[in-house]
Amino acid sequence: MWRAVREWYIVGIGVLLIAGGLTLAAHQSSPPPAINQAAVTAPDQTTPAAKTATRTAQQAAPGTASGIPAPRVTAAAVPAEQSPVSTAPAAPAAVAAAQTTAPSPAPLSHDHATPSAASETSAQAPPTPSASPASGGDPVAGRLVFRKCQACHSLEPGKNILGPSLAGIVGRKAGAEPGYSYSPALKQADIVWDGKTLDSYLADPQKMVPGNKMPFPGLKTEHDRADVIAFLAPSTGGAQPAAAAPSAARQDAPAPAAAAGQQPAATDQTRQSPPSSDIGYVADANYTLRSGIAEGRMVYIGVGGAIEGKVNPLLTAAEGQVVQLTLINGEGAEHDIVFPDQDTKSPRVTGKGASTTIALRATKSGDFIYFCSVPGHQLAGMQGQFIVTPRPAPQAVVEADISREPDDLPPPIAKREPQSVRVDLLSVEVEGRLAEGTTFGYWTFNGKVPGPFIRVRVGDTIDIHLKNSADSAMIHSVDFHAVTGPGGGAAALQVDPGREKSMTWKALVPGLYVYHCATPMVAEHIANGMYGPILVETEEGLPRVDREFYVMQGEIYTDVPYGQHGSAEFSVEKLLNERPEYFVFNGSVGALAKLHPLKAKVGDVVRIFFGVGGPNFTSSFHVIGEIFDKVYSLGGVLSQPLEGIQTVTVAPGGAVITEFKTKVPGNYTLVDHALARAERGLVGVLRVEGPPNPDIYNGQVMSGMGH
Repeated sequence: MWRAVREWYIVGIGVLLIAGGLTLAAHQSSPPPAINQAAVTAPDQTTPAAKTATRTAQQAAPGTASGIPAPRVTAAAVPAEQSPVSTAPAAPAAVAAAQTTAPSPAPLSHDHATPSAASETSAQAPPTPSASPASGGDPVAGRLVFRKCQACHSLEPGKNILGPSLAGIVGRKAGAEPGYSYSPALKQADIVWDGKTLDSYLADPQKMVPGNKMPFPGLKTEHDRADVIAFLAPSTGGAQPAAAAPSAARQDAPAPAAAAGQQPAATDQTRQSPPSSDIGYVADANYTLRSGIAEGRMVYIGVGGAIEGKVNPLLTAAEGQVVQLTLINGEGAEHDIVFPDQDTKSPRVTGKGASTTIALRATKSGDFIYFCSVPGHQLAGMQGQFIVTPRPAPQAVVEADISREPDDLPPPIAKREPQSVRVDLLSVEVEGRLAEGTTFGYWTFNGKVPGPFIRVRVGDTIDIHLKNSADSAMIHSVDFHAVTGPGGGAAALQVDPGREKSMTWKALVPGLYVYHCATPMVAEHIANGMYGPILVETEEGLPRVDREFYVMQGEIYTDVPYGQHGSAEFSVEKLLNERPEYFVFNGSVGALAKLHPLKAKVGDVVRIFFGVGGPNFTSSFHVIGEIFDKVYSLGGVLSQPLEGIQTVTVAPGGAVITEFKTKVPGNYTLVDHALARAERGLVGVLRVEGPPNPDIYNGQVMSGMGH
């Protein structure tokens, strides 16, 4: 009996295994859930014609000969829950498109359809051939990106400024805007600007049109290009999709420089400005080399900028320029560097990490060498090339100049009774020149840095009107340190873009004060350029002088290192860590040295109103070669001035008034005596003309020393 039970038990188990296997097989071959089939078949809501179109389009979708993307036109993409009225008309068109451009597909099994025709065709369809890499941009965001362009380009037809008009750029041949002088490279490029070519140009102008002479290197990100294209699209009159327009901005952008005959932008480390007698404390070209081992030999290795990581890099300068070179010992052996044709040799650096800095003048053009003079090191590989080119023609400034001229201030107030004085300020966000080949998105009062010099007398009632440009992205305000009341006025003057607010306040205490934007983050608004001076004169006013100037010091925190060309962005991280890349007088590098130097004559009494916008660093203001006869300390004018002062300390948000009489002709350098900041742009020049005065200064000024 037990034997029979065991046999039947074995047979039962076998039957169960066989039945389970059959059930599993049947489940795997069964159609997908009804929810997936519905998108394709929907027998109760879709016409037979739509079903046919669905099946046909599904096979055509992976790649039709016409290149028309199936997911956008087939009835399969229509959800099953839509009414037959909406799906049926689309089906014949889809069938026609698919049948006329693709081989006849094999019939699909109605019972074993794919999960969803809509989702499958979307995944398999090829990209639209006409789509630009920059398609899908946001025109609102593009308006903000376009600020990088608007300093040089207009959207008004026929209005050429530094660059040509960008109106109707799509479909236009490169270098064809009437009335504008383009570079030969752009005119000979034989390019018609469409979405593809514009996007390529916008990404890298020099790569697409070598030698176009435009200093701007292109937009960094694809979404920036897409956005500005979408914004520029209306200016094309609808000739092309939005994707086509953005690159237009860059297409013509290079031309402005070309028109001015500008030389190609210099490398990151070599600021290729012509030799300048204005600046004796900052070199025209700066290089850093580190000794090391590479390629099995002893070499110099470039540090920073365009020579970063290069072995025995090519060093260049223009004839007459001053070159500053720093040599760092990278591996511990003894080294130096020699420029034999310039008769210059550095001290030797011994020990890893030791360094030395030398300066030399490139007195003549030619092809020269530099090398290490330690015995055997030149033969071991420590030799490079130094090329000096002929002196270039003076370069025109291509980028918009946002720097305030130092003599742009109202005259002293004549003796009068107190009165009401209206002051109009306009907050404007604009892309402008930060340094040669570098631009920055400034936030300004009245389009310049610093803001306008405001001059009133004690007892005046100031009627301040602050308007925020409609193009601004930020709320802006103004805080006057001369105001007695909440926020220095900022509590009543927080102004949205496109709006205007006003208030009145009374000038109670004479002195030189700072005003600045006080919208959170306040330090960011100041660092971007929103600061300026206001002088409240006494009833009698200050003593008359021959020349008055105003100078303000600030810091700029960029995402890219000092000297790197292109459009620099603001870095909040560096601001909070107090690590500025630039220190500037009046907004930009060279503002008071190259662009707008101070000018006086021998015998003039010069008054400088000096302030620090900051937001973080205190200044030790000093004029090299002069002694301040009078200093109105801390900007106060109620106390007697100090006399015979060499250097004055001015805190962020503070000011001072200095006076001196010029006695000897020459160039006098304005600095913050924390002199490392001069290497980051903080230099100005006072040019004094007139007869020599050997009784006071009897010496021959050396060529190029900037004096």
